[in-house]
Amino acid sequence: MDQNTHTKDGVDRSNLVSEDGKNSKSVLCQRCGSKVLSPGMAVLAEKELILPSMRKKSSLSDAEGSVDRDTLTDHWLVGDMFDFENVGFTNDVGRIKYLICADCEIGPIGWHSLDDKIGYYVALDRVNHA
Repeated sequence: MDQNTHTKDGVDRSNLVSEDGKNSKSVLCQRCGSKVLSPGMAVLAEKELILPSMRKKSSLSDAEGSVDRDTLTDHWLVGDMFDFENVGFTNDVGRIKYLICADCEIGPIGWHSLDDKIGYYVALDRVNHA
C-alpha cells in the first residue's frame, strides 16, 4: 500500500499510523471500549469488503438476504489471530468468519476469509482508537 493516509472519503488517518505503517494507537470496541488490538499489531490496508450492519452476535447468522450491508474500504490488516487482544469469531457464513468484540459480542467489526489463512481485516469505521 502507498503511504497515502487519506481514505477515499478524505478522512485523515495519519494520526493512526506510525512511521512503519502500523497502528499507532490501541484499537477499541465502539460499544464497550474493550481493547481489540494493541499498538503496532496491524497495518493499514485498503480492500473493499461488504460487511453486515453492526448487531449482536445472535443475529449475525440470519439469512444472507435479510441483512443490511455496508461497503467498507479502510481496514487494519492483522496477520495472525493470536495478535488480537480480545476478538471473537462467528460461525462460518459461507467461506467467511466475521470478527466481533469478545466482550459484548457486537459486530461484525471485521472479516476473515477461510480461503485466506493469514488475513484478518478490522474495519476502521467499526472501531475506536485511543
